[in-house]
Amino acid sequence: MTNKILIADDEPNILISLEFLMKREGYEVTVARDGIEALAAIIATRPDLVLLDVMMPGKTGFEVCQEVRTHDGLKDVRILMLTAKGRDTDVAKGLALGADAYVTKPFSTRELVQKVRSMLEPTT
Repeated sequence: MTNKILIADDEPNILISLEFLMKREGYEVTVARDGIEALAAIIATRPDLVLLDVMMPGKTGFEVCQEVRTHDGLKDVRILMLTAKGRDTDVAKGLALGADAYVTKPFSTRELVQKVRSMLEPTT
């Protein structure tokens, strides 16, 4: 079964490149361009993993993460915060709100692919 990934970012170039990268890795990809669209897509498609930007219009990635974590049907959705906000306090906030991992921009695509793979590996 193919894993489903939602990429939520308001920067078109990042969205296009991440969509290409994840599709090339064999994942089924959906995209969202703001926080409101991201939350709606998470509820509608129940992806296995969300690559979630923090700074987005509508709702921030922090707000989306917090809402997903309070929704009973979405407890299994893994969230990887992907952001330029790399201060320790930002990382701590993202993890405290329920993110499973935090990657700061700029990032290595190879490292991101490895992180995504490890987050989607079945736990035994």
